[in-house]
Amino acid sequence: MNSYLQQGRERLHLVIRGAGRIFLVLKRLIREQFNKNIYTRILFTNMIIFVFGLIALTMFSGYVVKQIAYDQVQQQMLREAKRVNFALLQQKDQAWGAPPAGQTNDQSQGRQEMLKFLADIFDARITVFDRQGNIMDTSAQQEVVPGNQVDAKFVKLLNKGGTEIARAVDQETGQLIFAAVVPMGNNDNKDVIKNGILLETNPVNLDHALNKMRLYLVIGGMAILVIFVFISAYLAQSISRPISHLTNTVAELNRGNYVLSAGERPLEEVKALAGQLSQLAMRLQEMHAESHRMEEERAQLFAEISHELRTPLTAVQGFVEAIRDGMVRDEALLNRYLDTIHTQTIHITRLVDDILALSRLESGNVTVEKLPMDLITLTQGVVISMEAMANSKNTSILFEKKIENAVVLGDVDRMEQIIRNLLKNAVRATENGTVRVGVEVRQGEVVLTIEDDGIGIAPEDLPHIWDRFYQVKNQRGAYLQEKGSGLGLVIVKKLVQLQGGSIDVTSQLGKGTTFNIKFPIS
Repeated sequence: MNSYLQQGRERLHLVIRGAGRIFLVLKRLIREQFNKNIYTRILFTNMIIFVFGLIALTMFSGYVVKQIAYDQVQQQMLREAKRVNFALLQQKDQAWGAPPAGQTNDQSQGRQEMLKFLADIFDARITVFDRQGNIMDTSAQQEVVPGNQVDAKFVKLLNKGGTEIARAVDQETGQLIFAAVVPMGNNDNKDVIKNGILLETNPVNLDHALNKMRLYLVIGGMAILVIFVFISAYLAQSISRPISHLTNTVAELNRGNYVLSAGERPLEEVKALAGQLSQLAMRLQEMHAESHRMEEERAQLFAEISHELRTPLTAVQGFVEAIRDGMVRDEALLNRYLDTIHTQTIHITRLVDDILALSRLESGNVTVEKLPMDLITLTQGVVISMEAMANSKNTSILFEKKIENAVVLGDVDRMEQIIRNLLKNAVRATENGTVRVGVEVRQGEVVLTIEDDGIGIAPEDLPHIWDRFYQVKNQRGAYLQEKGSGLGLVIVKKLVQLQGGSIDVTSQLGKGTTFNIKFPIS
C-alpha cells in the first residue's frame, strides 16, 4: 500500500514538473512573439485587451441585466401579492382567521382550492400564516398539520406591517426563490394584523434567459474578435510597413547611398521621421562631399609641400655635396655657396612656419581675443618698425591718417601680423618707390589701405593670389629677389576673416597694388 502511494506521489510530481516546463516554454514563445516586432505586439495587445474587455463586459452586463430582471420580478410579485390579498378578502364565507384545528374539512378544502386557483393564476406558491408563523392554509399539495411554520424571517417581515420582498435559496433544490409577504386585510395598523400572505416563486425562465444572453454575448464577442483581429492586423501592417521602409532607407544610408526613395508615408509621425532622414541624408552627402574635397585638398597640399620643400632642399644638398667633395676651392665661390645654403635654409624655415600657421588656422586651433584697439596707433607702430627694410630698397613709407582714432575689435598680435605681412610684400614689390598706408572711415567701417607703386600683378595672376603656394612673377619675368613661401596672403586673409573683417585687392601691372582691409567700428 505504501509503495503504491509513493509511486502515485512520484507520478504526480512528474506531471506537475512536466506541466511547469510546458508553461515556461509557452510563456517564452509568447514573449518572443510579442517582442518580435511592432506588428505582433500591436496584434497581441489588441487581442488581449479585447478578450479582457469582452469578459468584463459580459460579467458587468450580466450583473446589470440580472439586477434589472430581479427588480422587475420583485415589483411584479408586489402587485401579485396585493391582488391575492384583495381576492382573499372578497371571500366572505371563508374564516381565514380561525385556527386549523377548529375548522371542518369542507372549509379547509375550500380555502386550499381557492389558494390553488390563485397560485395557478400567478404561478406562485401561496401560504397563509399567523403572526407566530403557524401555517393556516397553503396552495401546496400537502396537508396542513398543526405546528407547521414558515421561516422566521417571513414572520419578521410581517411584523414590520408593510409589503416586503425577500430572496432566499431553496434548501432542497438550491435555486433562488423570490418571496413576497403582505399583511392580510386592508388595515394599515400593524398592531391589529393577525395573518399574513406569503407568495413564493422560482424564476426558472429568468435564469434561462440570462444564460442565453451570456451565450449570445460570447458568440457575438467571438465574431467581433475575428473581425477585430483582421482590423488589428491591417492597422499593424499599415504601421510596420513604412517603418520597414525607413529601416531599408537607413540601410541604404549605411551603404553610402544618399538618394532616398519617397515610398508610402501615410502617417504624420512617419512623414516627420522620413523628413528628418532626408535631411540627414543630405547632410551626410554634404559631409561626404566635404570630406572628399578635404581629402583632395590634403593630398594636393602634401604634393605642394613636397614640391616646395624639394626645390630648396635639392639646392642645399647639391651645394653641400660639392663642398664636401672638395670641388669648391675658390674662397669667393665657397662663400657664395654658403650664402645660398643660408638663404635656402631661411626659406625652408619660413615655409615650415607658414605651413604650421596655416594648418592651425584651417583646423580652427587659432583663437583671437577680440578687444577694443586703436588701429591708427597700431599701424603707425608697424610702419615705424618697417622703415629700415624700406630704406634698404630706397623706398619710403608714408603714413596718412584722416581721423584721430579708429577703434575696432580685434587681437593686437594678429592685427600686427596682418599689417606687417602686407607691408613686407609691398616693400618687396617696390624699389625706389613709395608705399602709402592710410586709415579712414567709410560707411560705418574702418578701412586700412596699403598702396604701393611697385611692379604690380598681372590680371591673369590676380584671382590666384589667395591660393596656397601661388607666387607672382614680376614684370621682367624673374622671381622676386627674396622668395616668399606663397602662403603669406592666404594666412592674412584667414586672419582678417577670423576677426570679422574683409580684404580685397586691386592692381595694375607696372603701376602698383592696393590692399583694402575693412573692419566694423567698435
